[in-house]
This record gives sequence, structure tokens and C-alpha cells, in this order.
Amino acid sequence: MGNSDVGVLDDPVGESLRGHHAHLARRVGRAATYVADVATFSAVSVTPDAADWADLAELLGRDGFADMFSSPAVAPADWAPVFSLEGRQLIWPEDRRPEPAPDVVELGPDDVPEMLDLVERTRPGPFWKRTIELGTYLGIRRDGHLVAMAGERLHPPGWTEISAVCTAPESRGQGHAAHLVNALSTHILTRGERPFLHVAESNTQARALYERLGFTTRKKVTFQGFRTP
Repeated sequence: MGNSDVGVLDDPVGESLRGHHAHLARRVGRAATYVADVATFSAVSVTPDAADWADLAELLGRDGFADMFSSPAVAPADWAPVFSLEGRQLIWPEDRRPEPAPDVVELGPDDVPEMLDLVERTRPGPFWKRTIELGTYLGIRRDGHLVAMAGERLHPPGWTEISAVCTAPESRGQGHAAHLVNALSTHILTRGERPFLHVAESNTQARALYERLGFTTRKKVTFQGFRTP
């Protein structure tokens, strides 16, 4: 199934910014972040020193937001904590195939206003005007209205993260999330890559869905954000 070395998942943001998403990166030294309106995730080296943190501070600017996602790196003491959230990283097993997914459509730039509206109503996690540039996004429409969506986000070598899984409140309980995750998993596997995703520890309902579809926990992670000094 191509290169699916699980080690790259220890630094999914950095691996994405150095590789598949390099064209969407801003960087100073060994520090990197995404361009505006794509994502807020930032990365330093796996074992950062003071110079790496200084480079990230220069990159983000004074009082800039450093969204370190699942990085285990510990920010300097003068960086103000913004949030800390316990979560899990789940991966797709090598020998499993997703179920067929009906009624799924690919979303494009013209769909972004509807996607942003759906995100505003459902709060699946960070999604901005240009987040769709990270990969393929799929949706389900009913009577012409976008009622559910999911897409590809981080893209370390051999892997693609599934994210922004959300369903409008009035359309829940109809299997839309499962159909979208299965469709994206099929799309990713067809490229010779493996799907993975992240979920908050408190979101037991979402985790139960992903596990029912076949995902297994690789490790527990802590999502962290800081303000630069």
C-alpha cells in the first residue's frame, strides 16, 4: 500500500508542510505554518531548540497564535497557553476495505460559502476560506442544500487525514457521516495511501463511529495552542 510508515504520524503537520503541502507553507528557518485562511497549524522540529521557537515567533509575529496541533513539543515558558485538549489519533488498518458510499458529491470553490455556513452551525473544528485547498472535500446534498461534508486535511507521506466531518442538525441520524468517511477512505486508499484522523477524547460519539467503520487508536495526543511573546 505504498509508503505508510506510521512514524511520520508523530509530526503530521511538519511532515505535511515539508512535503505535500509545501506550496501552502510559510517558513522561517525550521519553523513553518500554513498560509492565511488555509489552516492555523504550525510546526517546529521534532526536538526544537531556542532558535526554532524564535523562528516560529518571528514567523507568527508578536502575540501570534501558534496552533501546535498534536505536536509533543513544549513551548517556552513565556509563550502564553491558549488551549489544551486531550485527543486520539486513529488509523485505518491495512487489510480493510470501506463500504460503498452512495449519494456523495465532490465539493469545489463555488461550494465554500455553503461549507462555511455548515461549519458555523456544526463546529467540527477549524475550517477557513481556503481550507478546501488541502485536499478533496465531499458532501451530501438534499433538495439542493449541503447537509453534510467531510474532507482531506493533513497529508504526511503515505497518509491522508480525514477531517471536517459534520452533518446539519436537522439531517443527523441518517448515516451521512459514515458514507462520507467511507467515500474519502476509498479515495485515499485508491491513491495507495492510508487514512487517519484525530478526535477529541471527549467526543465519544464520533470515536464510536470511526471505530465502527474500522479505525483503530494509534496513540493518545494532546492538542495545544499558544500565543507568542
